Amino acid sequence: MAKEPEKPEETEATAAPAGETAAAEETVMDAMMSGPKDGAGYNIDAMMNVGLNVQIVLGKTRMPISQLLKLSRGSIIELDKKIGEPVDIVINDRLVARGDLVKLDEDRIGVSLIEIVKDYVSEK
Repeated sequence: MAKEPEKPEETEATAAPAGETAAAEETVMDAMMSGPKDGAGYNIDAMMNVGLNVQIVLGKTRMPISQLLKLSRGSIIELDKKIGEPVDIVINDRLVARGDLVKLDEDRIGVSLIEIVKDYVSEK
């Protein structure tokens, strides 16, 4: 019996069903890696375990020191954002994304990313 020639395995790009786009949503990693395409791209493997300071900023305000010193338990500080506005995701003092607050379980909250800010990636 003659053997049928083996078909090459499908890759992710060819395995997408008709009507779906092969390009997935862009991640923060994709935005960082979208540099030169000539093989001289950024090698970030060495930095994968470096800890970064990640902050979720609900809002900001300014107040004089005299007002700050009068704060006590139960004091209310008015922020510059309204309820429902996206929060800022700041990494090492740099705005990188925005997101919505989400309830995870009974006593935990998280942030669902809605926008990645491209300005944080330096252009060459």
